[in-house]
Amino acid sequence: MEKNTVKLVLVPTPIGNLEDITLRAINVLKAADLILAEDTRNTGFLLKHLEISKPLQSHHAFNEHQTLGKVIERIKKGDKIVLVSDAGTPAISDPGFLLVRECLRNGVEVECLPGATAFVPALVNSGLPCDRFIFEGFLPVKKGRQTRLKALVEEERTMIFYESPFRLVKTLEQFVEYFGAERQACVSREITKIYEENVRGTLPEIIASFTNRTVKGEIVIVVAGKE
Repeated sequence: MEKNTVKLVLVPTPIGNLEDITLRAINVLKAADLILAEDTRNTGFLLKHLEISKPLQSHHAFNEHQTLGKVIERIKKGDKIVLVSDAGTPAISDPGFLLVRECLRNGVEVECLPGATAFVPALVNSGLPCDRFIFEGFLPVKKGRQTRLKALVEEERTMIFYESPFRLVKTLEQFVEYFGAERQACVSREITKIYEENVRGTLPEIIASFTNRTVKGEIVIVVAGKE
């Protein structure tokens, strides 16, 4: 960060392998006056690994509305404030959007460093077309779920979803219902970690692979668009 620059900096953090942190991200974290973290325990572990000691403050979905004003006030006074999430790029299915929007509304610049995010490697290694795609993130758990799926039935671009391992099979079964049993897909889990797994095939083939076994880790589902 440049000296006396009034801005919020978003720093992507590793999604599994701690070696995926960039040199630039390390330097920004070292220069910070305050690091806003989704979970201070997780970020504290990363900082300890990097041998960085900085003040941490919780910033998550349950308190971000209350903390926006004070954070922006500190940035305007010249404090170097960095926002991180537990893993990956802040604001991508993680807290961050509200703070970014309010900073811009209040004349505070925002800078987001390039870095780790789960859906990019999952898309690339799926073998499905990645020249045009849509990122859907997490589908609604209950209300609005069917409406979202119906809206995607005619989608021709490759579709990317995040999902909990506890709902994986159920979600894949719903994809069969709405997209058809012949639709090609890929499920990636534990990306960058020692037990990384990518299961490719038709939706029923992938369902069979994950049925009757315990599934752990962060899940990315990549589904081919309608031909």
